[in-house]
Amino acid sequence: MITLATQNESIDSILQKIQAARSKDDDVSVRVRPILEAVRDRGDAALREFTERWDGVSLDSFSVTPEEIKLAYTQISLSVLESLKEAKNAIELFHKTHVRLNEEPVETRPGVKVWREFRSIERVGLYVPGGTASYPSTVLMTAVPAQIAGCTRMVICTPANREGLCNPAVLVAADLCGVSEIYKVGGAQAIAAMAYGTETVPKVYKIFGPGNQYVATAKIMVFGDVAIDQPAGPSEVAVIADESANPEWIAADLLSQLEHGGDSQALLLSTSEGFVQKVEEFMRRQMESLSRKIIIEESFARSFAVVVKSMDEAIELINGYAPEHLEIVVEQGEAGILSRIVNAGSIFLGPYSSEPLGDYATGSNHTIPTSGGAKMFSALSTESFGKMVQIQKVSLEGIQSLRKTVETLAYCEGLDAHARAVTVRFESLSEPSFETPPAQGGHVPSSF
Repeated sequence: MITLATQNESIDSILQKIQAARSKDDDVSVRVRPILEAVRDRGDAALREFTERWDGVSLDSFSVTPEEIKLAYTQISLSVLESLKEAKNAIELFHKTHVRLNEEPVETRPGVKVWREFRSIERVGLYVPGGTASYPSTVLMTAVPAQIAGCTRMVICTPANREGLCNPAVLVAADLCGVSEIYKVGGAQAIAAMAYGTETVPKVYKIFGPGNQYVATAKIMVFGDVAIDQPAGPSEVAVIADESANPEWIAADLLSQLEHGGDSQALLLSTSEGFVQKVEEFMRRQMESLSRKIIIEESFARSFAVVVKSMDEAIELINGYAPEHLEIVVEQGEAGILSRIVNAGSIFLGPYSSEPLGDYATGSNHTIPTSGGAKMFSALSTESFGKMVQIQKVSLEGIQSLRKTVETLAYCEGLDAHARAVTVRFESLSEPSFETPPAQGGHVPSSF
């Protein structure tokens, strides 16, 4: 972990160093592009080739069978099953509050009513990472809001192990959420399969879920052929803490995100240099006993602690960094700090709001924008799985009140057919038309 201080360099300089350390490799897109093109052009054949090359397994079929799902229940403990159910319940309770199916009409003028209605996205693809870890929690975080939104077809792609089997907890979580269409495909090739469709994997309308740099880059590159939720790549956590915080607890929270992958990143901000040193010391001690020590050491090396002169500087740094996760652990002024944070994916307040609680069980969503994406994206929600359709109903009184405005603006833009669509409705009313408005930078036809 690299320690910096605002006393020695500017906030902009510090942000540049932090962002450079978390930036993806320059050649990721170069590596991903051929994968996307191969799957688009050769379908299942390319999937088999990539699955054998990177996952070390040759598959006759990519589809997870009902028998495999039944077997999965016998391969997990009762405590895991109960925990999945409890987490699912919390996620449902929170995500059910996200959507109003019908909004109240707004009368913009007499006789003119406009409103919106929610419509689900019919076909969605849910990517569940594998590789160095398995993530049944990601199934819950994507499938539960999709189910609440009313998506009629949910497709999961997740990598298989060298025996050709998917993680049993992932399969059980999918079954609990009513998802039976599961494919043994991971990585950038899974994103391509859902974006373009293959002989086996269907094309979807929107792809959801986190992943490594290759998955995140693939999602960005297929955007346009398919919609995506957000750029959700390598994990990151930031903590604003003062000396009232327990350094051992803060160290544990920072390490919890560093174990996701070698490209993860942690950021600690404090006004106390002594506190920063204590946290770093605890991090070094704790990682020695952790099973993913080698991964943590790599991500620890790209992490930072910044000693700031004031909480104002901490807030400025956070808004510039826009972390995926942010913990605020201070003795006083928590509300004032929170109100000024505008760029963060998911915020955790107080000493007991440990970030992993949000990863699994508070009910909030753990699919959150990374790499500065929190400046323009929100955490995944039920609304993400649908869209709002605009509806308007106009009466005779309404069209009469809008006629002059629409005809005037249509002529201004040189779109006489637009004007005609309104004018024609008055021809049978024997009502004199107002005078054609003068041209606004273009010729106005004298007649239709």
